[in-house]
Amino acid sequence: MAKTSVIMRQRKRELIVKKYAVKRAELKKIISNPELSAEVRWTAQQKLQILPRDSSPVRLRNRCRLTGRPRGVYRQFGLSRNMLRLYAMKGDLPGIVKSSW
Repeated sequence: MAKTSVIMRQRKRELIVKKYAVKRAELKKIISNPELSAEVRWTAQQKLQILPRDSSPVRLRNRCRLTGRPRGVYRQFGLSRNMLRLYAMKGDLPGIVKSSW
């Protein structure tokens, strides 16, 4: 189980990313538009840099929904490999069976 502080930090980042997503998208659209003047694009870059660092989606990390484990997380289920195996063996995940050949 991951530390509670790390899990809470991740949740805080998710909220900040969601809050600034529209603003970041607009600024990036302005920056990437070659038809606009250099001054306008430069101003957009400055505004983008002023935004909080945690508002960038790159800073998010996939974590297990149950344990907060950062590695070995299956996106389809949102669970780490350990929890996926546990729930699959219990039969809590429909359609998932242990392979044998």
